[in-house]
Amino acid sequence: MTLQRHERDVLGFLARHLIVGVVGGLLFGGLMIYFDIAHLRTLATESNDGILTLALFFFGLIVTFGSLGMGVGIMSQAQDEN
Repeated sequence: MTLQRHERDVLGFLARHLIVGVVGGLLFGGLMIYFDIAHLRTLATESNDGILTLALFFFGLIVTFGSLGMGVGIMSQAQDEN
């Protein structure tokens, strides 16, 4: 199965926006942990399952921000008819 040029362009467009969203999620999560907002770092380091807690925390952020990045990319393609 060979992708057509326009299909590769669309997948590349979505992948770029996904990467931007993932990086944004990692940056946001990293800053929350670094500044210990809502004592997240303290809770994770004092918990027996701290690694699992942080993995789930970052997984949720990656999914959320990645989806947001792709959604912004798709919605920015609209053309004004006026």
